[in-house]
Amino acid sequence: MAKLLPWVMMPSQWVDQGKLTQLRWGKENGADYVAALMAFAPILHSMDRESGISHITYDRLQLATSLSRTKISDGLCALEKMGLIEREVAGRSTFQVCNFNPSFGWAKFPARQLYRDGRISFFEELHLRKRSELDALKLWYLFIARRDNEVNLAKVTYDQITEMTGIARDRIKTGASLLAANGMIHVEHLPSRHSEYGVANAYRIPQIDSAHHMGNVGRGLTEYDGFGGL
Repeated sequence: MAKLLPWVMMPSQWVDQGKLTQLRWGKENGADYVAALMAFAPILHSMDRESGISHITYDRLQLATSLSRTKISDGLCALEKMGLIEREVAGRSTFQVCNFNPSFGWAKFPARQLYRDGRISFFEELHLRKRSELDALKLWYLFIARRDNEVNLAKVTYDQITEMTGIARDRIKTGASLLAANGMIHVEHLPSRHSEYGVANAYRIPQIDSAHHMGNVGRGLTEYDGFGGL
């Protein structure tokens, strides 16, 4: 992945359609869903920007995700059932990222800065044994999909998070904290008329447009109408 770009395109409709709510933690499939969201990242990173076809081997998926071949297989099956990928569309080790259109309906997905020695650093911290890991990955994909390019923040309330991901309100902070502790998001606190606490959370993906942050866009974020907090 020597030529990996700072960011790649990710179709965002599936997030808006609530497909993250399909990923419910359970003893039999919770780990598969964590593996699915982990495997989807390097597939996106290897995707052709015109065709939406990704060519990536199991060896590269193993290196990028730190997952076993068995868990990668389980994750790919889950992605296929969700309608996010089709397999072997152009031969072995090829994946079609479904509903990809380079002209619209995509979000910037972080790429180059996620990696260290060919591995996505954050994924080395995930062990597929905790619900909080699934919650964190679901939040990550949601924040990426809902990111406002103008202010470089995802402005989404707890109620919206629950509706779009299925994560219970009392688990959101734990999932977000896991992301923040590993440098995957920065949580910004903004004034809000509509929050009982007078502040609203917004979420920045630090690996995307890192020079575009609260320090230089904050003057335009003095107050949000219709944007709640906790």
